[in-house]
Amino acid sequence: MVVLITGASHTGKTALAARLTRERGVPFLSIDHLKMGLIRAGYTDLTPYDDAELTGYLWPVVREMMKTAIENGQDLAVEGCYVPPDWRRDLGAEYLEHIRFVCLALSEGYIDAHFDEIKAHSCDAEARLDDSDCTPERLKEDNRLFAESFAAAGEPVETITGEYEKAIAGILESIFSGGTNEDKLRMGT
Repeated sequence: MVVLITGASHTGKTALAARLTRERGVPFLSIDHLKMGLIRAGYTDLTPYDDAELTGYLWPVVREMMKTAIENGQDLAVEGCYVPPDWRRDLGAEYLEHIRFVCLALSEGYIDAHFDEIKAHSCDAEARLDDSDCTPERLKEDNRLFAESFAAAGEPVETITGEYEKAIAGILESIFSGGTNEDKLRMGT
């Protein structure tokens, strides 16, 4: 099974993928790591700030990696913001039945109530060299755009409004309660 995790910055995508590794032994791929590897190796002239172009550049590679994992019966969590809202378009039913999708978003009320906490945890899963652009207004706008674009594409959006840990536990439960018996056995459920 592949667990595809996307959402706006600071929603906990990497932390959720790392938790899948820690609790279930599922390896994970950070699309940000792939991005930086390709940029640093000189395979693209794009920069870390070219978000729209990076989605188009990275998604075909990520999609084919997911298909390869499914074809080989391997579990994989893939996380990052470079997932297009119409991601299902390029995958047939034989692949989609093996993918669990999670789009994380934080509500405006959650951001207002927990902004200091969000900032305090921003480097829990990965070091952010410059987090100065993380403001309540920017987080609200990013989360609104992600939620709207994925909802418009017919995708479910997990909007966190209350207790974060409880919401993540519910998301994890829903990931492992779905799927085939083979998926459940492989994933240890």
